[in-house]
This record gives sequence, structure tokens and C-alpha cells, in this order.
Amino acid sequence: MSWKPSSIGQLNALQHLNFLGCSDLKKLTSFIVELNALQQLDLSGCSNLKELPSSIGQLNALQKFHLSRCSNLKKVPSSIGQLIALQEFHLSRCSNLKKLPSSIGQLIALQEFHLSRCSNLKELPSSIGQLNVLQELYLSWCSNSKKLPSSIGQLNALQKLDLSRCSKLKKLPSSIGQLNALQKLDLSRCSKLKNYLHLLAN
Repeated sequence: MSWKPSSIGQLNALQHLNFLGCSDLKKLTSFIVELNALQQLDLSGCSNLKELPSSIGQLNALQKFHLSRCSNLKKVPSSIGQLIALQEFHLSRCSNLKKLPSSIGQLIALQEFHLSRCSNLKELPSSIGQLNVLQELYLSWCSNSKKLPSSIGQLNALQKLDLSRCSKLKKLPSSIGQLNALQKLDLSRCSKLKNYLHLLAN
């Protein structure tokens, strides 16, 4: 790239920033936190992006954050919990992502959380149960996930839960029966899951 990324930080009115498919982008510099009006940040397909700056949590206006197909991203900084306006968080196909910080539970405005095909993600933090307005949670093809935290039953607003093709998922927590707002539950191709239909009847 011939332009200086720091110059973007001067765009005080910028609301949407799209880096979709910038596969050579390896890191975000500190300029990003100067975008006080930024509402949508799309880094999908930035396959060489390895980390996010800890200052990312200073984007107080951010509502939609797309990191899908960032296949070299290994972790999410704990400062992510400071994004109190975030409504949609997309991490699908982040195949090197192994865990999420407990600060995820601080995303008080989060309505959609996409984690499909995060094949190295083993479990969700128990703080996920603090997402009081979460409506949609996508975990399909999370082939290393063996269990869900019992706190998932605290997601009172959850309407859609996709667990399809979680091939190592062996059981559901009994708290799953507490999801009174749940409208769609996809457990297709969960080949090791035993009969837990009685939990849904509670």
C-alpha cells in the first residue's frame, strides 16, 4: 500500500471502514482508535492478520465488527469487552482462534455472535451467560468444542442457537431448558451427542 494508514485517523466523521480481503494486512496500528464515529469495521478475509491492538476497546461507537476468515488470528484482546455499543461480532472461520477472553461477557449490547467454523475453539467462557440481549449464537462446525458452559441457560433473549456439525459435542448442560425465548435449535450432525430431549421439555 502506498498510503499512510495513520492518515485515516484524521477522518473524524468516518462511520464505515472496510478492509475486506486485504490478505496482506498483518496488523492494525493505533490510528484506528482515533475514529470516534466508527460504527462498522470489516476485516473479513484478512488472512494474515495475527492480532488486534489492545486499544481496539476504545472504539466506543462500534456496532458491527467483522473478523470472519482471519485464519491467522489466534486471540482476541480482553479490551474487546469495552465495546459497549457492539451489536454484531463475526469471528466465523477464524481457524486458529483457541479461546475467547472472559471480558466477552461485558458486551452488553451484543445481539449476534458468529463463531461458526472456529475449528480450534474448545469452549466458551462462562461469562457468555452475561449477554442479556444476545439473540443469535452460531457455533456450527466448531469441531473441537466438547461442551457448553452451564451459564448458557442465562441467555434469556436467545432465539437461535446453531450447534450443527459440532462433531465432538457429547452433551448439553441441563440449563439449556431455561432458554425460554429459543425459537431455533440446530443440533444436526452432532454425531456424539446422546439423547437430551428431556432437557428441552423442562
